[in-house]
Amino acid sequence: MAPMRELTVGQVAVRSGVAVSALHFYEARGLIRSHRTSGNQRRYGRDVLRRVAIIRVAQEVGISLAGIAQAFQSLPEERTPTREDWNVLSTAWRNELDQKIAQLKKLRDGLTDCIGCGCMSIDKCPLRNKEDRLAREGTGARRLAVR
Repeated sequence: MAPMRELTVGQVAVRSGVAVSALHFYEARGLIRSHRTSGNQRRYGRDVLRRVAIIRVAQEVGISLAGIAQAFQSLPEERTPTREDWNVLSTAWRNELDQKIAQLKKLRDGLTDCIGCGCMSIDKCPLRNKEDRLAREGTGARRLAVR
């Protein structure tokens, strides 16, 4: 069996549509791995292409890099993530995405009337914070926070 051909950072950038600097950043964050040749050049296994694709999709829907890194801990090293791996990752992210969707809907629906700050200065505010009672719950915009 022939050994798997490795990719240079430039090849990964072209194939994945991600800038070389982003690949270096992902590597520094532990999201992807490379090894160095005797000439100190980075080389990546072909599995990195799928991992970068997962990173891009996850970021597009609002998953943080820390969340992606945590999810990647469940993947075996140096193996291309499979459909089953993707199912596990996306299922784990589903709850987080549902919460974000609920927060965005609440924000959208209240955006024209109030920013949720709980201020006491706007007489017409439907979410007016009489006697600053929201201060007991903490700082920042409290009314539009999904609980």
